[in-house]
Amino acid sequence: MLASRGMWLPLAVLALAGAVALGMSLAVGSASVAPEALWAVLRGEGDALSRTLVLELRLPRALSAFAVGGLLAVAGALMQVLLRNPLADPYVLGLSGGAAVGALAAMLAGLGGAVISGSAFAGAFLSTLLVFGLAHGTGSWTPSRLLLTGVVVAAGWGAVITLMLALSPADRLPGMLYWLMGDLSYSRSPWPPLTLLLGICLLLMPLGRSLNVMARGPLQAAALGVNVRPLEWTIYLVASALTAMAVTTAGSIGFVGLVVPHMLRLVLGNDQRLILPACALAGGTLLVLADTFARTMIAPEQLPVGVITALLGVPTFLYLLYRSR
Repeated sequence: MLASRGMWLPLAVLALAGAVALGMSLAVGSASVAPEALWAVLRGEGDALSRTLVLELRLPRALSAFAVGGLLAVAGALMQVLLRNPLADPYVLGLSGGAAVGALAAMLAGLGGAVISGSAFAGAFLSTLLVFGLAHGTGSWTPSRLLLTGVVVAAGWGAVITLMLALSPADRLPGMLYWLMGDLSYSRSPWPPLTLLLGICLLLMPLGRSLNVMARGPLQAAALGVNVRPLEWTIYLVASALTAMAVTTAGSIGFVGLVVPHMLRLVLGNDQRLILPACALAGGTLLVLADTFARTMIAPEQLPVGVITALLGVPTFLYLLYRSR
């Protein structure tokens, strides 16, 4: 439970912003839908063309964007708590690359459905073990060692992806390349990622106090009675599952897990009982807006949404890197 009623106000504001972003996403596009026509469709009325455009094309994509943005933002917040490093992010640390390799391997093998999601989870978890194991070594984590290890592992996954693309059939290459840049055009159903996002948020709420203590460091957490090792493994597994579902749904989308938690901490403080649900709402809102911009900027052509998030994330990453000097 949230500690005070005052914590509900920012969540209500973020929920309202998310609803407005979803409404914009449904109304705006190469063929715009007037507000009154959109309202009629949402009430179960309206003409057949508007219903098809809104309910069958735009609504699943908008909900998928919201779910993926929330998944990545929550995963980034968890990584930053675990490592006490504002530069931690599933994309920067190579989790997205590992998940993409796992998903692509399953696709090239002709597999589908749950196997792709399972392969993406295995790739993300393997990347997690590699980064944390190599960064830890025989000493302790440092921000510079962790960041360097993550960049190197991400580059290694990039090389594996390049090799897989080089060996892939020519007719599959355009779709695979577009998917790797972050693409929501072929997201089939938003309900699996939305269900996972809601379930993880409910799972993490009782752990809010422990995560607050964990953010101060494992030694202080252990001294205050937190069972550190199981909590660390829980964070590893949850962050890997969130990243895997996001990559399976929309491909590799970068920097959402870096930008959103950092901005929210500047405004809301560092209470994880508030930050984690706020990340789910703000990350979803950000990606819905980015996807709307990506498909309308040069309509009827569409940009990969990963391009938009990278344009936002790279300057933020460089700014945080400069501040950490």
